[in-house]
Amino acid sequence: MEKLNQIPAEKQISRFPKLSKNLFKNGHKLRKVIQYGFFITCILIGIQFYFWYRYYVTGGNSIEVPRPAGAEGFLPLSALIGIKYWLFTGVFNHVHPAALVIFLAILIASLIFKKSFCSFICPVGLISEWFWKLGRKLFGRRFVAPYGWRPSKWIDYPLRSLKYILLAFFVDVILISMNTATLKAFIESPYNKVADIKMLLFFIRMSSMTFGILLLLAVASLFISNFWCRYFCPYGALLGILSFLSPVKIRRNAATCTNCLACTRVCPAMIKVHKAGTVRSDECTGCMECVKVCPVKDTLYVGVVGVKKKISPRAVALSILAIFMIFYIGGRLSGYWQSNISKQDYMYHIQHIDEYDHLR
Repeated sequence: MEKLNQIPAEKQISRFPKLSKNLFKNGHKLRKVIQYGFFITCILIGIQFYFWYRYYVTGGNSIEVPRPAGAEGFLPLSALIGIKYWLFTGVFNHVHPAALVIFLAILIASLIFKKSFCSFICPVGLISEWFWKLGRKLFGRRFVAPYGWRPSKWIDYPLRSLKYILLAFFVDVILISMNTATLKAFIESPYNKVADIKMLLFFIRMSSMTFGILLLLAVASLFISNFWCRYFCPYGALLGILSFLSPVKIRRNAATCTNCLACTRVCPAMIKVHKAGTVRSDECTGCMECVKVCPVKDTLYVGVVGVKKKISPRAVALSILAIFMIFYIGGRLSGYWQSNISKQDYMYHIQHIDEYDHLR
């Protein structure tokens, strides 16, 4: 295990209280507001989606609520299929249009601001953050990454490759193997029409094996920050690859850096920020925690590669939020938000949902 036996980052902040406070006001608090705002939105969408589902599963004998299209944000594979079909045929997926709109927003945000979806929007990212911070309180800093110790690179690198292997599998199956006719058949299949409901049933009908895997991931997340995101999330792998093209990155002024290691200690992605001139790692989520704790003004900052001008953390946060709002409003105004599946079709398919699998 690699140890970072330096002054705790919190003590580094306390030496420069005014500077830290100013940085916090410039956008770090706003990131949390956005993160929690999207998390609460996801919870409300989930509750509404469940009551919408109950109306159909009871044959119309319960309260009827509108179907929240935002639930399609949890269908990345449907979105991936939809984006290929759209690019090859010019036809936008009307079965799960919101999934494609949300997916495009995530891609654009990651193309500009690194894997910002992971640290600003993704509810799984927020829950993972809760777990490793809980682990830090329960077991102490020295037992929890990114504080105290870090997995050896001989363990870390092979495990990190797993999410890219999963991504390669989905890319091969969807982007390479499926032609337009196969894509159309899947998009219009009964399984795809109820894919969002299948996702709901995955949790409310959770098997003992699923529960055991989730419990294992939760325990591991107590000791290693963002365990699922770091090692197994193919979505994060895709955004990580895309983020190499991001013009906006964390940058370090080596001339004013004191090598206090505060930035490296707090980085949830366990990047050695204190050694980088420009943070190019595919693990960087652009959370700007390193910028917040840096005790020397303008030593760590957000900037555009090749341009000296700095970007405030607040501007970054507002820009990421604006991207999602533009796509959301654009999707609604253009008619590419609500599914075109009729109530009669939903009633039939939900009554027969256990008969469907991905092959039919």
